[in-house]
Amino acid sequence: MQLNALIEVAENQEIKRSTMNILKRIRVANLGRDPERLAMKYHAMRTNPFVFLRGTCHLFYDRLPKDGILKSAPLTWCCGDLHLENFGSYKGDNRLVYFDINDFDEAALAPANWDISRVMTSILVGAHTYGITPENASLLCAQFLDAYATFLASGKARWIERETADGLVKILLDQLQQRKRIDFLNARTIKKGKLRQFKLDGKKTLPVTNAQRKQVMHAIEQFAKSQAHPEFYEVLDVARRIAGTGSLGVDRYTILVQGKGSPNQNYLLDLKQALPSSIARHLPKIQPVWNNQAERVVTLQQRMQAVSMAFLHSLVINNEAYVLRGLQPIEDRVPIAKYHNHIEYLSGTVRSMAQCLAWAQLRSSGRQGSAIADELIDFSQRKKWRNKITILAYEMAAQVKSDWVIYCEEYDKNMFKNS
Repeated sequence: MQLNALIEVAENQEIKRSTMNILKRIRVANLGRDPERLAMKYHAMRTNPFVFLRGTCHLFYDRLPKDGILKSAPLTWCCGDLHLENFGSYKGDNRLVYFDINDFDEAALAPANWDISRVMTSILVGAHTYGITPENASLLCAQFLDAYATFLASGKARWIERETADGLVKILLDQLQQRKRIDFLNARTIKKGKLRQFKLDGKKTLPVTNAQRKQVMHAIEQFAKSQAHPEFYEVLDVARRIAGTGSLGVDRYTILVQGKGSPNQNYLLDLKQALPSSIARHLPKIQPVWNNQAERVVTLQQRMQAVSMAFLHSLVINNEAYVLRGLQPIEDRVPIAKYHNHIEYLSGTVRSMAQCLAWAQLRSSGRQGSAIADELIDFSQRKKWRNKITILAYEMAAQVKSDWVIYCEEYDKNMFKNS
């Protein structure tokens, strides 16, 4: 056999091994999930590389180099799944609205620039999805890095609220000021006399079995006994929740409770199973020991956010850990696609996101192994790692797009539709 033919055979074998490796990793990471919602996840990941990135956090960290600048950075508490759509507004436990990192399912102790590499990759991968030009995506990455370093160097953790917001974040929080609870309730529920029940639309909610309903109602009833106003948590209805991409298929419910009175002062809660962190799997020796995964999520969310989300608690149900919190509308994200041509708005937005990250790291500094503020300030003033992290983000973005193409080819062959 000629040399060129041998090379071609070897390359084809390597492509086949790489393909099967990607498929196996995706399947293993999603073992045990609800088949109906897992099928939705696999279908959504076919949409574009940005959705694929959001649905394969585990694959991103499998691909991420673990040496060089990504090893020498100081340790911080990381979100773990930081991308453009894991920043958003929420109502805090003080009933005020904030903009911050809002997903901590993957949170763990890791080098400070691991979160940076993922969010910058998400800017580059998401640019086409949002309609942002490659030139502006590159500019936004540079602005994110500059803002992050500037606010980390300050050594002081602050927070973003309506009066201090910038760019699309200000537009978002101004709109939220006008929102009424009744509108949110009407969007998710229907009234039956003086009571409400969920709309089971197959897009945001799915029906529960009798066993699931009883299990959730009992868990909330037991939780309510430890609260100052147990009557607030009287359960009126339960549904399986459809939300996000990475967590689709995880055991998750939306719960309608009595709140301050039916029908218009009811509240919606989110109950979500907590699974081990993808990022922690790569750094097991430095992780603290938690009682359960929900304790990890809730503790780190409280530690990293300026103000915790309303109703944030960890629960254990039948030996499985769950995170309980107030249900946040999915629309509470910055409308990047709508303003994709307005670079001044986009610049203000990534500046706000960089602030949130720098402040979260400062706020949680010196806790259970994370670097103290002085180490973070010193890190912010180094220049060498910033150029290298930009190059790495481009490499990771190219890898995500390549993996997505392979995934789509296999999905179209029915490799995932019935998994």
